[in-house]
Amino acid sequence: MLSKRTQHTLLFTSLLSVSGFAMAQPGSGVSVQAVHSPIAEEAFQTVIVNEALKALGYDVKPIQEVDYSAGYTAIANGDATYTAVNWFPLHNTMYENAGSDDAFYRAGHYVEGAAQGYLIDKKTADAHNITNIADFAKPEIRALFDNNGDGKADLTGCQAGWGCEGVIEHHLDAYDLRDKINHNQGSYAAIISDTITRYEQGEPIFYYTWTPYWVSGILVPGTDVVWLEVPFSANPNDTDTELPNGRNYGFDINSMRIVANKAWAEANPAAAKLFEVMSLPVNDVSAQNMLVRNGEDSPAQIERHAQSWIAAHQSTFDAWVDAARAAAN
Repeated sequence: MLSKRTQHTLLFTSLLSVSGFAMAQPGSGVSVQAVHSPIAEEAFQTVIVNEALKALGYDVKPIQEVDYSAGYTAIANGDATYTAVNWFPLHNTMYENAGSDDAFYRAGHYVEGAAQGYLIDKKTADAHNITNIADFAKPEIRALFDNNGDGKADLTGCQAGWGCEGVIEHHLDAYDLRDKINHNQGSYAAIISDTITRYEQGEPIFYYTWTPYWVSGILVPGTDVVWLEVPFSANPNDTDTELPNGRNYGFDINSMRIVANKAWAEANPAAAKLFEVMSLPVNDVSAQNMLVRNGEDSPAQIERHAQSWIAAHQSTFDAWVDAARAAAN
């Protein structure tokens, strides 16, 4: 039995047949190459974009995984078409270094409300009244999170080459914490899993993370862990990171934006409009990320997650496609 989405597509195709000839879809004969980082949790939102492009008739190639900086370079050079995971403003430096607005098309905000920052376990925070990363200036506080006896607190940090690396390194200098905190790096999935294990064993933990991601579904802010504030805004982007409620966690609230090769987008107004109007709730991404964490991480399973989301939000998906198709006329 055909899915409702397939039936919808077939119906539209039949309606295009007028007086014995078929009108071409906007993307007919045009190939698309999406890229995202090797993080499996970035596939879901990319697959949804690809499905919308397929509905417009584009020839969508299998997604390629590349490091962020290489991905921006590939898009700028025309070796790839787009990425759905431009973290804005966290990736501003990489975006600008690869060509900025001269090389890229970027409009709209695909996933909004992505928070990030530093957290510690709530038990230790409450027992020692720790609320701010500046508290690590105190030797007695550092000692609580010192895993190797070197006198420094151990931070489960950011994977090398990611945008968060530069922010954390900037913070260590700005807050005079360079000789007080070890910024431990490695494969993020591996080091955060070790951190969770230590938490489950009752040990104090100190880590960086972001949303949407599965970590905050296991270490729940406010219940298991607490966010740490920073003494003042100190961001490589020169932005004020203080929130409207007066709290300051040191990082901008990010959005994920779709970035495409500029020349390609200009030649494909339907796709350009699609990239502009698509909007995915951050909580839906977090929920899918938890499925990945729980073992549903194969390409086929992630494809199924995306198809299920589309089926549950068919009218929204169809509205994106209709707006894109209208832009081509």
